[in-house]
Amino acid sequence: MKIFSWNVNGLRAVLGKGALQAFIEKYQPDILCLQETKAKQGQAEVDLPEYEEIWNSAERAGYSGTAIFTKQKPLSVRYGFNDSQNAFAGWEDAFGDARTEGRVLTAEFEDFYLIDVYVPNEKDDLGRMTYRESVWDKALLEYMKQLDVLKPVIVCGDFNVAHEEIDLARPAQNEGHAGFTKSGRQGMTNFLSNGFIDTWRELHPDEQKYSWWSYRGGARQRNVGWRIDYFLASDRLRGQIKNAEICNEVMGSDHCPIMLELA
Repeated sequence: MKIFSWNVNGLRAVLGKGALQAFIEKYQPDILCLQETKAKQGQAEVDLPEYEEIWNSAERAGYSGTAIFTKQKPLSVRYGFNDSQNAFAGWEDAFGDARTEGRVLTAEFEDFYLIDVYVPNEKDDLGRMTYRESVWDKALLEYMKQLDVLKPVIVCGDFNVAHEEIDLARPAQNEGHAGFTKSGRQGMTNFLSNGFIDTWRELHPDEQKYSWWSYRGGARQRNVGWRIDYFLASDRLRGQIKNAEICNEVMGSDHCPIMLELA
């Protein structure tokens, strides 16, 4: 089974470029998880009859959102977090309430839960760094652990953090900046210290490859990028990981797709 994840930075824009259609035709994903769809179901002309469509769109028009396109019908679908995470204090801040932004979408399959996430960024002025640390990352980890008790978990999407220096082209210049703060990096460490693995790094321990490039300054052409898109998986799935790739030849967004193949 091949599962792909892609922050499309606007599904209508990627469809308009023909990029999504070309990607699906070439790679034939069994499951495709999208982030930053910026659309509600029906607003984007998606013609994929072999896939079941599952959408979790933001209340705010043209913003955020996740979607899962799957050839295999899920046993169940969950939108957002569980009640215990929703009961956390501090969900509303100056930027809004991330629970209303379609950032978490879960599909249950026979052998695992698949969580599609679009993690809020810390903002250029780090105005949402504390929110990430004290609310979002804690809620996501608790949610992952709750599901992991029931069956193995795969979490994919845009986490908006480069975990280690190897995960971005210019770590010294970006130390302490959004996406490479000690707080954000610790959040990823906490996921990996609680029974989950970074599947791509597991198979490529020393490789430097990126999944996001700024639109400014020709960053993609010069490969000045960041690895901020991940597939995390329950440790007990380690033996089933057949392949993990970053498809940085795929154009159409400022992110490229990533892939996890299970035996």
